[in-house]
Amino acid sequence: MEMERDKREENVQEAGLAERHGDTLHSEIDLADHHDATTDEVLEEEHIDYSHFTKHELANLVKDLAKEDNFKRVDNILREVKPLYDDMREKEKAEALIKFIAAGGIEEDFEYKGDESDLVFDANLKLIRDRRTNHLRQQEERKNDNLRRKQELLEKIRELADSQNSDAQFEQFKELQKEWKGIGPVPSAQAKTLWANYHALVDRFYDNQSIYFELKELDRKRNLEAKVELCVRAEKLADVEIIKDAIRELNELHHEFKHIGPVPKDDKEVVWQRFKAASDAVYAKRDQYLQKLQQELHGNLDLKAKLSDDVQEYSTFDSDRIKEWNQKTKDILEIQKRWEVIGGLPRAKAKEVNKKFWGAFKAFFNNKNAFFKKLDEEREKNLQLKNELVEKAHALKESHDWEKTSNELKVLQQRWKEIGPVPEKFREKVFKDFKDACDYFFDQRRTQHGKIENEQADNLRQKEEICTILESHAAAGTAAPEVLKDLQDRFNAIGFVPRKDISTIRNRYHEAVDKFVSHIQGFSEDDKSKLLLENQLSDLKNDPMAERKIYQKEQAIRKKISKVENDIALWKNNLEFFSRSQNAESVRAEFNDKIKEAGDHLKQLKDQLKLLKTI
Repeated sequence: MEMERDKREENVQEAGLAERHGDTLHSEIDLADHHDATTDEVLEEEHIDYSHFTKHELANLVKDLAKEDNFKRVDNILREVKPLYDDMREKEKAEALIKFIAAGGIEEDFEYKGDESDLVFDANLKLIRDRRTNHLRQQEERKNDNLRRKQELLEKIRELADSQNSDAQFEQFKELQKEWKGIGPVPSAQAKTLWANYHALVDRFYDNQSIYFELKELDRKRNLEAKVELCVRAEKLADVEIIKDAIRELNELHHEFKHIGPVPKDDKEVVWQRFKAASDAVYAKRDQYLQKLQQELHGNLDLKAKLSDDVQEYSTFDSDRIKEWNQKTKDILEIQKRWEVIGGLPRAKAKEVNKKFWGAFKAFFNNKNAFFKKLDEEREKNLQLKNELVEKAHALKESHDWEKTSNELKVLQQRWKEIGPVPEKFREKVFKDFKDACDYFFDQRRTQHGKIENEQADNLRQKEEICTILESHAAAGTAAPEVLKDLQDRFNAIGFVPRKDISTIRNRYHEAVDKFVSHIQGFSEDDKSKLLLENQLSDLKNDPMAERKIYQKEQAIRKKISKVENDIALWKNNLEFFSRSQNAESVRAEFNDKIKEAGDHLKQLKDQLKLLKTI
């Protein structure tokens, strides 16, 4: 019972010492803690407005954030970015649902999988959360471990302070102080009490070591020398050009200063005031820098406010001409470039000015989208008109009144040309239906003329002879590009053949050309492919529907190019994920081979597109 009472009294004494040392402890550490807590806020990076970013840009931004270790910055950005991205995704999902239902689907069967940007965004968002959770857990574990170690040190210091004097006691005490300094931060809830108890025990140790008074005074003098050296280093920071570097180093000096032991009482306030004065000089320079920065930001505010006013007229722009909309689009995009060149804004005004500018910007493009939506409605009406012409053409195609029906169909063809464009997805079908009806009638009329039949039969014979010549050159090994050019021109110059033989002679001609080109000596595969493409384009150029077929050929090549480019981009993105995987060398090699093969194919397609444009 007596031992327990002594222990309780001892704890009460320590608590009293901690309380009495509280004020002096704060005088050395509060200034550093205050400026350390506010430095990140006042020197924060320029605020960026993400509201005009595209989905792809936001996904790439989150992808970059997943590599950062500054989780405070990452969280600040995500608080702005995620709602914007979620809003875009929900709009796309709603549009996809509308299209799904319009195509005959049932809402309960609808499943939205998103696009590649969604996959990148979600994967990296999960990666950020996992990394942050792991970081916080490790940080909390380190702090708890540091608390445990420091509590163990406090017990050792208490035992040493209350033990009998010995020659090694002072050195043991210094080792414990050194170990204490080397331990990192502890949970904030215990930090203040822990520090107070530590300083109370340090003073108890010195007070109980009256025999070693001279050693104590010597140690205090050494501590004074160390603190004076920190004052000198702090005073030099006023000349550092980069403010952030100066503040960072000053915080480190504050950390060292508060871990150095006591100094002689007569020098305690003097050395602290000197260190504080050096710190205040750095903070004053920081404040001056921030004041200058604020002036620059207000200058930027004036420039962006002017652009915000200038862009307002675009929010009400209206026209019924595509050309004028395109010109206004160029103008507003030029204003956007000028806006983006200007630097940041004061945080208090940034949201208001950005909202005004981007509000007008979005209003313009919303109006533009509405205009083109109206165009789409007109194209729907055009589709209805052309479908009516298709019905009339089919009603006339069986007529044997050749002259009258010919004139009527020509009138329908003229009206067809006068009607504007129809929706892209119906363009091919409606044109084919109309053309088939007209072609059927005119084919029937042609069959009534024996002369035309004889000419077509003769044309067929001539084209067959050219096919035979091509085949013989291939068999004899005498195939040459100039020979093909001559035979190609002769073949295209020949007129129509009987309808029933069109497909047969065309197929035989193409097969003969393929065999001919394959037997040309000294030609690479690329040269042969190019020669075959030139032959096909020459054939298209002489087709009655040349313009349309060339356009279809171009669109087909463009679709292939787009698909290959998308495949390459996807494979490259997958490579980034595989780069973090173990035992994935074979997979990476496979994807690299795919990317190389696709790159070669992409070059061939682009060469074909260039050649097509020469027609």
